[in-house]
Amino acid sequence: VLPMLFVVAPGIAPQTALGTNKLAALAGTSASVLTFARKVPMRWRVLLPAATIAATAAATGAAAVSLIDRELFIPIVMVVLVGVAVFVTLRPSIGVTLATHPPTRRKVVLTVALAAGLIGFYDGLLGPGTGTFLIITFATLLGTEFVRAAAMAKVINCGSNLGALLFFGATGHILWALGAGMAVANVLGAVVGTRMALRKGAEFVRIVLLVVVIGMVIRLGWQQFG
Repeated sequence: VLPMLFVVAPGIAPQTALGTNKLAALAGTSASVLTFARKVPMRWRVLLPAATIAATAAATGAAAVSLIDRELFIPIVMVVLVGVAVFVTLRPSIGVTLATHPPTRRKVVLTVALAAGLIGFYDGLLGPGTGTFLIITFATLLGTEFVRAAAMAKVINCGSNLGALLFFGATGHILWALGAGMAVANVLGAVVGTRMALRKGAEFVRIVLLVVVIGMVIRLGWQQFG
């Protein structure tokens, strides 16, 4: 989406592109959360505080955008995404079956909170792959299958999108009309994607996850070196 913003609005500032994108992203993740919540049990007492942590962390990351050379981050993100793709390919059971020994509540709380803080900050600072990193974290460390991990990730991502959006909005870095138009398309895509995930299950989510990761690596590579 971000590269398209630079095509549609030439000369747009990076902060404005990020802020406008967050408006659309928040609409999409909110729609996904509502759709997942109807079918997937949610641990709201864990997820809502974590979403608040993610919002705060993302706002902090958004504030740091102008201080960081974003060009340095893209190759790092590409390497991490390639690592994720290799890991998911070599470990086909990850996210497809539930853990034999469910994690303790303490481990769940700590894992979700740390993921919300660290990945939330990254989301405000840069963004690509946020949902993927959250899903892989929950599937790997908590033994959560991909559908439930995706549902948890959407709640956290909703918080990080909101935090970044509030910062960019307060600093005047959102094109509201353009962002609203993007939000409509994002909601439609999010609802369709979420329903497909619920209907087709964890193996389908795994395949889509791999396709998305590979697509992001190609896109970021083109953006960086093309």
